[in-house]
This record gives sequence, C-alpha cells and structure tokens, in this order.
Amino acid sequence: MSNFMNLIWNEQIKLYAQKSTWIMFIVLALIVIGGGLITKFMGPETDFKEYGDNWQEEVQAENAQLATEMEEDEFLQFSNPVIIEENNYYLENNIKPQPYDGWEYVLENSFLSSVISLFTIIVAAGIISNEFKWGTIKLLLIRPISRTKILFSKYASVLIFALTLLVFLLVTSLVVGAILFGLNGVNPSIVQQQAGGFGQNGVLGEIVQDYGLSLITLVMMATFAFMISAIFRSSSMAIGLAIFLMMAGNAIVAFLSQYGWSKYILFANTNLKQYMDGAEPLIEGMTLTFSIVVLLVYFALFIGAAWTAFTKRDIAGQ
Repeated sequence: MSNFMNLIWNEQIKLYAQKSTWIMFIVLALIVIGGGLITKFMGPETDFKEYGDNWQEEVQAENAQLATEMEEDEFLQFSNPVIIEENNYYLENNIKPQPYDGWEYVLENSFLSSVISLFTIIVAAGIISNEFKWGTIKLLLIRPISRTKILFSKYASVLIFALTLLVFLLVTSLVVGAILFGLNGVNPSIVQQQAGGFGQNGVLGEIVQDYGLSLITLVMMATFAFMISAIFRSSSMAIGLAIFLMMAGNAIVAFLSQYGWSKYILFANTNLKQYMDGAEPLIEGMTLTFSIVVLLVYFALFIGAAWTAFTKRDIAGQ
C-alpha cells in the first residue's frame, strides 16, 4: 500500500511540475472572477433589490409593472411570466425575497464543471501517452512494481486532480461571491424553478447536489480519455474524442431519443439531475437505478480496456 501511495505522490509531483497545470487553475480563477464582475455590474437590478417591511406590496407592484411591460414589448412575454410566477410563489407562501448573494453565485457556477471536465480530459489523456512520448515508459516499468499498481496510481492521480479543481472552484466562487455580493446567512433558503413550478430549498443542499452530480460526467469523461490514452498512446486522439463526445453527447442522445435502445447510450445517463425535483427523464423507461447500472457497466468497460492495453503491451521496441 505504501508503494501505491508513493506512486500517487510521484504522479502528483510530476503533474504540478508542469506549467500547464498551474495555467488551468489560473484560467479557472479568472473565469470565476470575471463572471462575478459581469454579474455584479451587468446583471439585472431586480436580482440585487432589497425589500423592506412592506415587501408584499413591493412584489405586487413589481408584478403589475412586469405585466405592463409585456403589453408594450412582445419579446418580454417569454421572460416576464416566469418572474411573475416566482413572485406569486413568494406571496402565496409568505416568503420575503432575498437579494442575490454569494451562495447563489457558487450554485450558478456549477456549470463550470464542464471546464473542469475539459482540463481533466487533457490531464487524463496525457498521463500515460506522455510516458511513451518522452521515452520514460521503460524506466517506469522496470521498477519492481506491478503494472497494475502503476496504471491505477496514474488513474487515482487524475481523479485527485479533478477533485482538487472542483474544490478550488467551490472555494474561489464562495470567496468572490462573498466579496461581491455578501452572504444571506450560513444556509439561506432559495426559491428555484422546478418541474412542477417553483420550490424552496436550502442552498447548501442544492450546491452539494449540483456539484456532486457534475462529478458523474467529470469522472466518466476522464476515464474515457484515460482509456484511449492507454490503448492508443496518443494524447491528441484521447483529447479530441473525449471533448467531441462531451460536447456532442447530449445532441446525439436527443437526435436518437426516438429509439428505445438510445437509453443505453452513455450520455443519456450521465445527467442524473433528470431524476431530481420531479423531472421526467429524457427517454421513456429510464430510472435512476437503470442509469446508475449503465454508468457502472461503462466504467468497468473503460477501466478494463485500459488495464488490458497497459498490462499486456510489449514495450521492448519502445
């Protein structure tokens, strides 16, 4: 076990010795800061409005204004009804609207997990293929350590990197959000649009759910890129295929959703949020248990293919 931990430690040292790794952290931080500034100075004023003691009258007046605006501008008929419905939820449930705060900014930034997926794919694609590219694969495999341990130490290092980036995103978003927008308490309730209308939830629970579910796609795409890297020893092929599938996966599923077998496609199952808050799955017949089983099968296939290719390859001619 100590050998395995030492291998992971060595992989982490090699990873953070590369300038590209630190550039990824810097880019992610700049995106978070830039997004916060845009939201602060260019976001709708209604998001930052603080209501007084007579907030019910203020919300009713706001609804009247929104209705008037819809009569004057037909394009607002698509957006204003949603705002009016949300305001009505506040009134019906006697909930005083809270201004936008840092917790909501953290929650909104869960979509940046796609950027983390991109960075993780790049790392996963190169962590094996670069050993062949740099000619260090023989030095690595002549050590008195099994190929299986070497392979899984590299894979574990990829997952640790992905988790580190996700935690970095969370912390950076919270710090930037707190500075720019403040915090409405430790775990304020927020009103969100759901499948059956609007609902009220604790923001911390929503953050854990959104970021936790984003890990599914993150891990699956990193594992796929890791497998391609192990099989073909080409980081460019692994990066290209993984990014293409990550970007086009949902479109492919939507196009093929008319066929029953499409529910077995990987990308039909990576978004487990389709089962949350009363939402209906994209393809009829799918359930949360079904998607979990499909994901586990794909995961086993990816890991099995990577292990077979790495442990059975003859490197004598490398």
